[in-house]
Amino acid sequence: MTYEDDFKMFWQHVEESIKEGTFAKLTMAKTIGKPELKNIFLRPIYGDDGFKVLLKYSFRPKDTEDIEEEMTLVEALPIIKSHLKTFFLTVLLFTTEKDVTFKINKKGIGTLTEGYPTFKNVTQA
Repeated sequence: MTYEDDFKMFWQHVEESIKEGTFAKLTMAKTIGKPELKNIFLRPIYGDDGFKVLLKYSFRPKDTEDIEEEMTLVEALPIIKSHLKTFFLTVLLFTTEKDVTFKINKKGIGTLTEGYPTFKNVTQA
């Protein structure tokens, strides 16, 4: 099984948490090397016109300003996928019911693990 197959299962957890209203945050972490890009975050925006996310690029140099963009989840998916295995090896989904972690190991194999929730409430961006 490739990491792409495992990532599809991970993304199903993301979509399910949004439908259930439990999506709290998504974080890309564990960078490869020491790139300027430190993290990518998705925070929820529940509104009258549907669900959107605030995508935030966080940079390592303190003098580099973070970049934030509001978009749909469909628009965010290719951005998240494009940074997998090039900049980041781990994606963490935080919901009010559980935390789901997707990791890619050195051999390019993906794994999913679930843990107790970090967030008790959903805080909108």
